[in-house]
Amino acid sequence: MTIAVTTPTGHVGSRVVRLLLQAGVRPRVLVRDPARLDAATRERVDVRRGDLTDAAFVREATVGVRTVFWVDPTPHSADNPIETSEKTASGLVDVARAGDIGRVVLLSSVGAEKRHGAGHIDGLARIEERLDATGADILHLRCSYFFTNLMQDLDSLAQGVLISPFPPDRPMPWVDPRDIGDVAAARLLNDAWKGRVVQAVHGPEDLSFEQVAKILTEVLDRPIELKAVDPDDVRAALRSAGLSPTAVEGIVGMSAGTRDLVPEQPRDVVTTTPTTLASWAYTHLRPALKTTNEKRLH
Repeated sequence: MTIAVTTPTGHVGSRVVRLLLQAGVRPRVLVRDPARLDAATRERVDVRRGDLTDAAFVREATVGVRTVFWVDPTPHSADNPIETSEKTASGLVDVARAGDIGRVVLLSSVGAEKRHGAGHIDGLARIEERLDATGADILHLRCSYFFTNLMQDLDSLAQGVLISPFPPDRPMPWVDPRDIGDVAAARLLNDAWKGRVVQAVHGPEDLSFEQVAKILTEVLDRPIELKAVDPDDVRAALRSAGLSPTAVEGIVGMSAGTRDLVPEQPRDVVTTTPTTLASWAYTHLRPALKTTNEKRLH
């Protein structure tokens, strides 16, 4: 069993690599900078160094591989994120169409089922469609809003403010990336599924940003005030940061385009994962904010 893992140092990819190693599998990791792998992991994996945007590298690095775990590495700030995501996946699509690999587990997103109108998520929708047309066995993990997105707002949280581009009182699924890694690894190790499969990963419960602010208030032992921002405010901030118009719309569209979304798959025993926001925030967000506050004081 040869399994290739992309972005093996990311929140999800690193967890997948660890579980594959514990299952007795030596994964092949496609990584730009092998030095970012910890030494113990680097000794136990098959490292292929290169850039996922290079289709020739992807083709060469997947020779002899049966299954690929694909995570789109395109940053939201890319000049044209949707087209860049689709282009980056071209090497993977080529080897799947040629039959050189037989199975792909794609890290997709809730909202990809819309196909159009969800900002940068539309790039994942295009990858889904292109992979579906290859004839390979394809599994799309439609993941919900990452807990780790809160790490992008450490400065505002350190000042007691939670910023939300979503309606404050509308519940939506939230998930720990570690739990996504658990689901992905289980699927990679399971040879039984065939054809096109979609599996949502919804986390333990749906939460509104109002509820998130209350949870963080308790976990962080300080009041966290919710500040809702509308799409035009987000656009203005991103433009002032120098992002291109297509990048701005790609970012704004992810929240604006999914505000009223009802995920294609309901919450059930298969789509629900265990880690709560409170436990994640206590373990990860609380110490990160402590470090941020210490830096601000110095």
